[in-house]
Amino acid sequence: MDYTPHTEEEIREMLRRVGAASLEDLFAHLPKEVLSPPIDLPEPLPEWKVLEELRRLAAQNLPAHKAFLGGGVRSHHVPPVVQALASRGEFLTAYTPYQPEVSQGVLQATFEYQTMIAELTGLEIANASMYDGATALAEGVLLALRETGRMGVLVSQGVHPEYRAVLRAYLEAVGAKLLTLPLEGGKTPLPEVGEEVGAVVVQNPNFLGALEDLGPLAEAAHGAGALFVAVADPLSLGVLKPPGAYGADIAVGDGQVLGLPMGFGGPHFGFLATKKAFVRQLPGRLVSETVDVEGRRGFILTLQAREQYIRRAKAKSNITTNAQLTALMGAMYLAALGPEGLREVALKSVEMAHKLHALLLEVPGVKPFTPKPFFNEFALALPKDPEAVRRALAERGFHGATPVPREYGENLALFAATELHEEEDLLAFREALREVLA
Repeated sequence: MDYTPHTEEEIREMLRRVGAASLEDLFAHLPKEVLSPPIDLPEPLPEWKVLEELRRLAAQNLPAHKAFLGGGVRSHHVPPVVQALASRGEFLTAYTPYQPEVSQGVLQATFEYQTMIAELTGLEIANASMYDGATALAEGVLLALRETGRMGVLVSQGVHPEYRAVLRAYLEAVGAKLLTLPLEGGKTPLPEVGEEVGAVVVQNPNFLGALEDLGPLAEAAHGAGALFVAVADPLSLGVLKPPGAYGADIAVGDGQVLGLPMGFGGPHFGFLATKKAFVRQLPGRLVSETVDVEGRRGFILTLQAREQYIRRAKAKSNITTNAQLTALMGAMYLAALGPEGLREVALKSVEMAHKLHALLLEVPGVKPFTPKPFFNEFALALPKDPEAVRRALAERGFHGATPVPREYGENLALFAATELHEEEDLLAFREALREVLA
């Protein structure tokens, strides 16, 4: 239905104040071709005809087998309960819960999300999400620089190159220096951390899929007075040690693998967890549990980083909102699976990835690149241009072979397998790759 917030009388009064006779007069200065361009639309159709036309258009899409794409966005099963709950109007229409007395449902759901992320990462607190993994990393590093008072960042080349690009943009804006630590044999070597470094950043599993030994890296950071920032795959934490267990001060990552469809690259949500000692440096929002004057349990916004409206360039963060709905979908996913379910999904994904790795190495010209052990993504060296291989696979109904930037090597591509893959899927994909590379 139509909804207009102003009455006819109010509109006439506003027009009188600005000296216009009608709403159209407000736009009279615009050229006619801009104001009212000709639109070539077909004749209107009844609803059933529109649906029929949409089905016809949808049928033009190429049928696709299960995706084998890597690079941090993967195809996992999304339990129907996640989309059912996320589609409820209470979540769809909710914005920043400034008034706790009318926002208890959203506040409680957000509190549960924070609790799950804190438990998953092994750290004490988590905020109410970030936009995505890249911005979560940038905000986590800025937190570390504020806390240490230093302006240098040492980041492993194993951190996703897109994350590093976003981080670089953030650091340039504040005058910080970014130093990249090259991989050795596909993994991060033990670095020498200078006294100017306030944050050391390593990803596990890294961009190439390899598992890193983060304990010694965290010790090296702390030994030089820097904070250690771990970029984590949340699904991997179903089977791997959480960042807090090996000394990470800050854990960040992308939540796409927790109940979100691939969706052509988005939308995602980013998570950020840290130690309680750094809570005053936390960007975004923090929901906390409390009691009202009658002793009843309730939830409030304890921290909300809206300070940039007052402090401007001196504000600690430019994050004013977050990916709330998708973050709640992540919480719904974790609640639906539970710790054991998350572990089963992770183990099945690891199993299928290693089977896929072995099968693809049977294709002539394909060589291994990512060192073992890896989680459920890995890089292979191909005898042809990875982008051409990716397009050729797509023409055959397969999505796979994510091209790897040349900074890592020539003709490298990422592949992934998840709990959704069966043996026949892996075999079919192997034969498609064999055909493309022949």
